[in-house]
Amino acid sequence: MPMNEDALKTAREQAAVLASALPYLRRYAGDTIVVKYGGHAMGDPALSEAFGHDIALLKLIGVNPVVVHGGGPQINAMLERLEIKSSFVEGLRITDAAMVDIIEMVLSGSVNKQVAELINRAGALAIGISGKDGGMIQARKLTRTVRDPDSRIERVLDLGLVGEPERIDTRVLYALSGSGVIPVIAPIGVGADGQTYNINADTAAGAVAGALNATRLLMLTDVPGVLDENKQLIPELSAEDAQRGIASGMISGGMIPKVETCLEAVRAGARAAVILDGRVPHAVLLELFTDAGPGTLIRAA
Repeated sequence: MPMNEDALKTAREQAAVLASALPYLRRYAGDTIVVKYGGHAMGDPALSEAFGHDIALLKLIGVNPVVVHGGGPQINAMLERLEIKSSFVEGLRITDAAMVDIIEMVLSGSVNKQVAELINRAGALAIGISGKDGGMIQARKLTRTVRDPDSRIERVLDLGLVGEPERIDTRVLYALSGSGVIPVIAPIGVGADGQTYNINADTAAGAVAGALNATRLLMLTDVPGVLDENKQLIPELSAEDAQRGIASGMISGGMIPKVETCLEAVRAGARAAVILDGRVPHAVLLELFTDAGPGTLIRAA
């Protein structure tokens, strides 16, 4: 049956898109891409569905995606239901023994399985796991210091059972990816003594990307990327440029830990990291397969 003019125009546009993506498909074939999933992209149903399709598509075309997810709003909702108050220091939740059990239940339970299901519904095979599974994220207690503005004396903050990755055991991830499975990781770590630690999802994703020597770490955020002094998006930064931006104050506030996570990832072995606007539909595909990626790419050099 012949197409009408509108349908033919649409088909030609789709064919042109596929043809233009071919060089990028070749570039990333067989590569590992680590995606940190969170923020607005995780809370909006339409963006969530698009994310699941994007990750499934990556696997189906020969890329090896690994997803690390957050879940702050879901944790907050559960703590409110249980009438447990949270305290934060520098964006990190102070976590006692009772709270870490709740955080693990939410992240490794409902949230982890929901994210895996998004990808499964889109036609790929995803399995939700915790950083504790197979001792994958081996963690230690995170320490932070603050300086008193008057006395200039530094003191150590006790954040409780907040951890940071000490070592990533990649065997589970390679086993899953090699079997055609997409790992979906809840950022929960385990100490040498078996203690469970709550780990910031950005930090966990950066450590996983470095350990896997990922071609890209894609960090979905609720901002366009790194902005210059005129509030214009900076498409690309070298590691040195990023460090200078922090020192000069151009990179400030909540963007500093995200940029530092990217820097740590590329120093540890990732080829590049991207702070990506997760509010843009199909942001992952736009970043990887077009020249119009909605974010800032940070390279090692």
